[in-house]
Amino acid sequence: MYANNELMFPPYVIPMLREQRGPEWQKLVDRVLSIEEDSPEALGFCLMMIRLDGCMDCETDSYRAMRGCGMCAIQTLRRYKGSDHDLLKLYQAALKDVEAFLEIGAPVGK
Repeated sequence: MYANNELMFPPYVIPMLREQRGPEWQKLVDRVLSIEEDSPEALGFCLMMIRLDGCMDCETDSYRAMRGCGMCAIQTLRRYKGSDHDLLKLYQAALKDVEAFLEIGAPVGK
């Protein structure tokens, strides 16, 4: 009955998103897929998607949760009104937030 879903955007969904936008987006997805899941760049990508998808407000019995994280993320990217360049700016902001968090010495992936 329920699709495969997580509490927040999971990295295994990233490959599903590659073809959803243009060349700039595809280049970012390719870059993120080529690095470790716990690298700041990959974490920044996940944070950006958490913010875009609204993962923090998702309820397990909601329609979007029942469809699963992959479908939610795909739908979010399809409905996004900004350009790929705008998405890259959101990614850079999320990456900056991750890097700032790591600077205070918080362990990640351990």
